[in-house]
Amino acid sequence: MRALKGPLGPVLSGWLALAAAVHLYFGGVGFPEPVAMRAFHLLAFVPPIFLLWPARASSPAARPSLVDWAWFLAAAAPHLWVWWNAGAVSDRMEYVDEFTPVMAVMAVLAIVTLLEATRRAVEPGLAWMVIVSIAYMALGHLLPGVLNTRVFTAGEILEASWLVPTAGGVYGPLTGIVATTIAVFIIFGSFMAGSGTGRLFSNLGAAAAGRFTGGPAKVAVITSGLFGTMSGSSVSNVITTGAMTIPLMKRIGYRPAVAGGIEAAASVGGAIMPPVMGAAAFVMAEITNIPYGEIVVAAAIGAVLYYFAILAAVHFEAKRRGMAPMPASEIPPWREVLADAHLVIPMGVLVYLMMERWSGNYAAFCATLAMVGIAMLRRRTRMTPRAVFDALVSAGLTMAPLAVAIAGAGIVVSALTATGMVVAFGGIIKDLAGGSLPLLLILLALTVLVLGMGLPTTPSYIIAAAIGVPQLVAMGVELLPAHLFLFYFAVLADATPPVAAAAFAAASIAKAGPTVTSLHATRFGIAGFTVGFAFVYDPGIMMRGGVLDILLATAIQVAALVAITGAYAGYFLAPLGRVAQGLLGAAGLVAAFVPALPGPARLAVALAAMGLAWGLGRAGRGAALRPL
Repeated sequence: MRALKGPLGPVLSGWLALAAAVHLYFGGVGFPEPVAMRAFHLLAFVPPIFLLWPARASSPAARPSLVDWAWFLAAAAPHLWVWWNAGAVSDRMEYVDEFTPVMAVMAVLAIVTLLEATRRAVEPGLAWMVIVSIAYMALGHLLPGVLNTRVFTAGEILEASWLVPTAGGVYGPLTGIVATTIAVFIIFGSFMAGSGTGRLFSNLGAAAAGRFTGGPAKVAVITSGLFGTMSGSSVSNVITTGAMTIPLMKRIGYRPAVAGGIEAAASVGGAIMPPVMGAAAFVMAEITNIPYGEIVVAAAIGAVLYYFAILAAVHFEAKRRGMAPMPASEIPPWREVLADAHLVIPMGVLVYLMMERWSGNYAAFCATLAMVGIAMLRRRTRMTPRAVFDALVSAGLTMAPLAVAIAGAGIVVSALTATGMVVAFGGIIKDLAGGSLPLLLILLALTVLVLGMGLPTTPSYIIAAAIGVPQLVAMGVELLPAHLFLFYFAVLADATPPVAAAAFAAASIAKAGPTVTSLHATRFGIAGFTVGFAFVYDPGIMMRGGVLDILLATAIQVAALVAITGAYAGYFLAPLGRVAQGLLGAAGLVAAFVPALPGPARLAVALAAMGLAWGLGRAGRGAALRPL
């Protein structure tokens, strides 16, 4: 992103701050008519991308070129037109009323500028997926077999891709979710960061875990999980916390790739950590019509298990290598943590309002105002007018790439729906699964991980949900577990090879190989895989059923994860030989992935293996003490 010089920098910052402030205001008092709101949102955040993000590495670094200004104007025109004609656009009957030549021109401008903005500020892979989706609508009638579609006119393609507010495209419901609920939550996260909540999280992680074996790695895990409630971006989490934690981990003896893998695994988990989960969770609430508070409750145990597993893996790794805690001089005293403790109150306000079933945007609006007010209680956290302005600018900078990413995903979903490819591709996966739910889950998990190679988490989840949820529901899986399953794998895609954005960012800080780092990130994030399947097979993990059901499902996951992470590290209360490692790992996998066994039997298998592995380790049996 450019560091603009001259008057343009402050002007653009003011633009973004004002746009964010208007979104916050609407979140509290009510939003305009949907088409007008979506037009305002896209008009506010798409054009600035061409001034802030250069077209290529050789572009001017401190100022936009004339071509960038042309892109800016071209990007503004279609959204300004929709905003001006919002009433007429809302009243027209989609695919029935005439799609006029003016609309066609505006559609072309909107789509082309969106593709270029996506290429610059998000991922080229997403831009290419949008292009392929549009090309499929145009040429699908020439393809054979299951890929064959009806003939679409140019007008139908443009209308489906751009102006179908009730179904999809740039102005579809997905853009509506971002323009309303998600935008206000992003603003809340920016105010959390501006008030010093990030310092609170960092100090809390260091004070809570720094004194223990492998302290810096545990600090990274805790801090990244807490930062995830503010950021919503795994790469942003890595850059923010990794700059501190990765060098500390390397200093006490972690290999660079391992340190990067720990940070990447911890950072991607921020998107699954309540109470403020990633943008995809709000999309899930809109798609399923399940209240966001209910989704948070269902995801809570899984999120805790995810971070528990990383902490367990880090602990075993540190014990095996004999690593020291953080130096005492670098651990903040608890009085330093408590000096910022009042900043958790706004998060409590948010949780309370969400549990009381207030709308997400209103809850985030109230929590944001509470953050400003509560921060005033102490001088060190008080937000000055400049800090408020900076928080709004930061929110605008976060929303701009997200706006184009979600609009692009809307085009893909619209194309999949209009052509019937959702049904066709789902049918292909269903046929490959052959009526086997476990095989269907594996195929869908692989599909989401592949989508995540070139897509951010939210578009990846949206597309996977369109394809996979109907198949899972048809196999008897309930709606919420089906969505949570796909959501978890969309999150994990940022850490798994061959293309893993969060792991690659961590590798650059650690000065390690990106592929090796992503492999370690996958290892430390193993709980994402086990919990994802548990949503389908162990409903107690979502706090469903009686107390005993919930405790049993949680205990199975805890035992399985301890066994698997201990086997990976080659340590469980004592160093393990190869036989003990194999035994422990196999038992953990059985407990996690063989639901055909009764729950108590799965728990017993894991516990028995842990006891035997510990005994073998203590007795010194097994020739090798290094991990498999």
